[in-house]
Amino acid sequence: MDKFVMIIFGASGDLTKRKLMPALYSLYRDKRLKGEFSVMGVGRTVYSDTDYRAYIYTELEQFVKPEEQDKELMDNFTQHLYYLAIDPAIEAGYVRLRQRIEELTGEKEPDNLLFYLATPPSLYGVIPLHLKKAHLNRGRARIIVEKPFGYDLQSAEELNRIYASVFDEHQIYRIDHFLGKETAQNLLAFRFANGIFEPLWNRNYIDYIEVTAVENLGIEQRGGFYDTAGALRDMVQNHLIQLVALTAMEPPAVFNADTFRNEVVKVYESLTPLTEEDFEEHIVRGQYTASGNKKGYREEKNVNPDSRTETYIAMKLGISNWRWSGVPFYIRTGKQMPTKVTEIVVHFRETPHQMFHCAGGNCPRANKLILRLQPNEGIVLKIGMKVPGAGFEVKQVTMDFSYNQLGGVPSGDAYARLIDDCIQGDPTLFTRSDAVEASWRFFDPILHYWKEHPDAPLYGYPAGTWGPLESEAMMHEHGAEWTNPCKNLTNTDQYCEL
Repeated sequence: MDKFVMIIFGASGDLTKRKLMPALYSLYRDKRLKGEFSVMGVGRTVYSDTDYRAYIYTELEQFVKPEEQDKELMDNFTQHLYYLAIDPAIEAGYVRLRQRIEELTGEKEPDNLLFYLATPPSLYGVIPLHLKKAHLNRGRARIIVEKPFGYDLQSAEELNRIYASVFDEHQIYRIDHFLGKETAQNLLAFRFANGIFEPLWNRNYIDYIEVTAVENLGIEQRGGFYDTAGALRDMVQNHLIQLVALTAMEPPAVFNADTFRNEVVKVYESLTPLTEEDFEEHIVRGQYTASGNKKGYREEKNVNPDSRTETYIAMKLGISNWRWSGVPFYIRTGKQMPTKVTEIVVHFRETPHQMFHCAGGNCPRANKLILRLQPNEGIVLKIGMKVPGAGFEVKQVTMDFSYNQLGGVPSGDAYARLIDDCIQGDPTLFTRSDAVEASWRFFDPILHYWKEHPDAPLYGYPAGTWGPLESEAMMHEHGAEWTNPCKNLTNTDQYCEL
């Protein structure tokens, strides 16, 4: 990387200190940042270079794991940091930005630049246009945009038009940190590198699939943002549907950025359009209420006391293609759940004939495959085995693999992996413009329905529970039920408030 500069807009914000700087430090520690590189923070808060370095050093001590901290390396890393105090919304400041970049690189036409938008979404459409006027979009310039990319289909299309007027598609990196997780990528290897699973990965052998991404925290200090977004925009339209796509996609003919992302788009375009019945029966939204010492959503800071913003959503999806027709995909996400966990659960069909006795009413259950993305990344396969002794009592047992059991082979940081890919110019794990629009075309009707039906049910659920009971009822029509993630975890006391 010859005289590479990464420019972070929103450099004094929460995302930068919690995720981006620890990820960059991780890359520096692993010698992934080579040559002459600089990281320039841009924001409205006033810092000198020296003050910003001291601030980030303190934050690294808080957000980098203790075993990964090396004071000398951290000090050396922060010497690569610089700061420019400007308002990213005002065009005039970009003249100063270009001047600082020219000073750092010693080049009159710097082009090995990476811009990261860790800003409120309201600036997503403003910053690229200012970069273009400052001639900072040329050559090898790349830009990373955080989600949500668009507020609805119309705004997403408008953002795509803006970005297409400033950058070529290969310069645009719409980031979804879920795809940086080792298990999300390993799902592809699990499916396409093992001959024993791919023949079963279809409607003939799979009964239904769950995708769960829940947190045991509220909205913390994000009330102003969250009350205008909600769970659908914040999690479902990007994170969860990406995981559905990884689970459901066809094998690419060859594995590269274009073929992989082509298959993702095909999944989005195959989603069965939602009907009036789906809006009423197959989508459940909820909002957490006060419970114990946990406050309710409407009591959170900067939240409308009459807010109808959903903090929980569960829904049933269908995919209309040869592989998945008739297989329901159930997805859910929520705040203030009993634990923080993200997992995909594949429920295989029961055996066609049950030959073993159901001792005590406990019949052998169908096989279940669980792919955990967090908290302890790994894979669980549940199979039936005979209980030792007389008779043929069959019980379900667990084959469990966790990345942390490998010892010395860490699963890595998702942001570090994705930033590294962007630095190297590999867009495979980033969302393409047509995928963004295809996803919004599917979910946009839900937002319109809620807007046109302000009395559509919004169920309360006590903080610390698994959400509205109506989401269980939604699955019962298929004879299904939500998996309790706490029972899949190796150390339940560590993760679940049972």
